[in-house]
Amino acid sequence: MTYPNVKFPRAKSANFFKTLHKRVHQYFEQNNISKSGNSELYIKTLVMYILYLTPFVLVLTLNLPIWLVLISYMVMGLGLSGIGLCVMHDALHGSYSSKKWVNQLMSYSMNVIGGSAFTWHVQHNVLHHTYTNVYELDEDIDDKPFLRLSPNGKLKKYHRFQHIYALFLYCFATFSWIMQKDFKQLLHYNRTGMTEKLGRNPKKEFLILLFSKSLYWFILLILPVLVGLPIWLVLLGFLLMHMVSGLLITTIFQLAHVVEGPQHFSIPQTGSMKNTWAVHQLTSTANFACDNKIIGWFAGGLNFQVEHHLFPSISHVHYKHIAKIVRETAKEFELPYYEFPKFIDAVNSHLRVLRTLGLGKPLSTI
Repeated sequence: MTYPNVKFPRAKSANFFKTLHKRVHQYFEQNNISKSGNSELYIKTLVMYILYLTPFVLVLTLNLPIWLVLISYMVMGLGLSGIGLCVMHDALHGSYSSKKWVNQLMSYSMNVIGGSAFTWHVQHNVLHHTYTNVYELDEDIDDKPFLRLSPNGKLKKYHRFQHIYALFLYCFATFSWIMQKDFKQLLHYNRTGMTEKLGRNPKKEFLILLFSKSLYWFILLILPVLVGLPIWLVLLGFLLMHMVSGLLITTIFQLAHVVEGPQHFSIPQTGSMKNTWAVHQLTSTANFACDNKIIGWFAGGLNFQVEHHLFPSISHVHYKHIAKIVRETAKEFELPYYEFPKFIDAVNSHLRVLRTLGLGKPLSTI
């Protein structure tokens, strides 16, 4: 498909974002702090890379028992998730550092963990952050194999059971991602002209993708076999690593938009959305477990999705500090601010929404 020219109106409600932007800017100015990452983020980066790389080095260099090899791969899954959620995500939004070259360098953390920095930028930064929860524009909620994530999606008979099997499918999300999704997306972006529209060379991006994927597969799948590990053990460990990361990453992102509260949209026939961009973000996004320091630390602040969608160029380490400003300003303008106190509350809400979507019922009946 080609992407239609959908615009957001400039209405009086735009005063909300003007007011909010001013207040958030004053917070950073008055406290004399940068909106980019700080020592907290850099320490977190080191920890995540240690979790990802150290177990793999141990597997390659030590004669570990099978059970410990498998545990090592699962720990790598935690590190892989942390790199994606905390490092790559900030870098591709340009918020990891105030220096552009540092952001560009750290954005390739995505390639280090098997993905593509470019396809993520298009899917996430360009489409998801602009057209949040707009069916056929936000790829995150488009129809997936065996999953219906939007009330505008095609309903299949087996969707009535999706709330039962969804979390299991999430375990294979990053595995599918690194094996075929990136290629499929890049070919689509090249064919629709999106790649060139963003100032990139389609052939160059394909070569970068092919090279980084080949290197990743060689290091993760072939090198362990060359040093003596059984092929079955390498494949099982690789799968376990991605099952851990797939479940964690996918669940965290789903809890921001496919839960009770946030609205879903279809492409408007008029070409103009109902709300301004900022109000649209509020109506389509939710927070969860904002007081849980462990989740906040590991999830890269993505439990503060409202703040992230309104201020994607601000590093996630600051979201917990500006959340009060956003919450109070939304209340002042009588706008929604969706949040779930606990992680389990958001998970249960997500499963209820999946069940409702699977039955073909409107979300308003939840």
